[in-house]
Amino acid sequence: MKSRILILGACGQIGTELTNALREKYGNHKVIASDIREGEPELMQSGPFEIIDATNYEAIENIVIRYEISEVYLMAAMLSATAEKFPMKGWNLNMDSLFNVLNLARDKKIEKVFWPSSIAVFGPTTPKRDTPQRTVMEPSTVYGISKQTGERWCEYYNKRYGVDVRSIRYPGIISWQTLPGGGTTDYAIDIYHKALKHNKYICFLNGETTLPMMYMVDAIKATMDIMSVSEAQIKNRSSYNLAAISFNPEEIAASIRKQLPDFTISYEPDFRQAIADSWPQSIDDSDARSDWGWQHSYDLDAITEEMIQNLQPKYS
Repeated sequence: MKSRILILGACGQIGTELTNALREKYGNHKVIASDIREGEPELMQSGPFEIIDATNYEAIENIVIRYEISEVYLMAAMLSATAEKFPMKGWNLNMDSLFNVLNLARDKKIEKVFWPSSIAVFGPTTPKRDTPQRTVMEPSTVYGISKQTGERWCEYYNKRYGVDVRSIRYPGIISWQTLPGGGTTDYAIDIYHKALKHNKYICFLNGETTLPMMYMVDAIKATMDIMSVSEAQIKNRSSYNLAAISFNPEEIAASIRKQLPDFTISYEPDFRQAIADSWPQSIDDSDARSDWGWQHSYDLDAITEEMIQNLQPKYS
């Protein structure tokens, strides 16, 4: 790459690992990490880092010009559970940051945009199983409303101004490298930490709550894949459905017991249960697989094996 990549929200759950992967592919000096606060030492030391508020257009524009940025990955967002506690803050962060980046692309100051959507765009009236790419979307959370609105604006900016914006609807993401970040699906990360630390877990969802999930390695691969294919292959400019596996807390607990036989789980559902109940149980992502060749690699037991293997030294 002759020019550079800017990641907004680089210190978040996905942003941290995406930054590392992009630096490994393109070179540390080609990927500018940024967030509203500093992140992990490894991220800070491996390449350029800038403190940026993603809602501040001038600050982003200055960095774009200074570093000759051609691509922006907008990973800054307030996630589902946190946004329900702070609705207007969630809306303002999620929407203002998107407009800032889309407007930079509209004005030809950057060439390409990645913006993540989410299964939160779906709602209680959406078909729960094999949720189609195009279907009823009546989200019932602040996060979901902002993501659905963002999808419409991405498509509008592409059709109206020719902006090359690319997006995928992330399911729940599981990773051992970063801690939970305020999402409803984050139980599927916390459960591994608690299993190794206490050999038990109290889940904020009930045992039968099935949700689409994905290992972080697959999520990063999908993100980089969609940005590396030709513009002609991107036929959907709102956001692509993306899927790997679906499971519920009982099933993840059973997978953990294959590694830790004495592990126990109990249930105390809270406000996040209603959020989870409004989301799909499984996703039809055939468009992503046919348009730009998406394929996942990890099933539940493979995820569990990697999570426990990598987290065990921390608790031993």
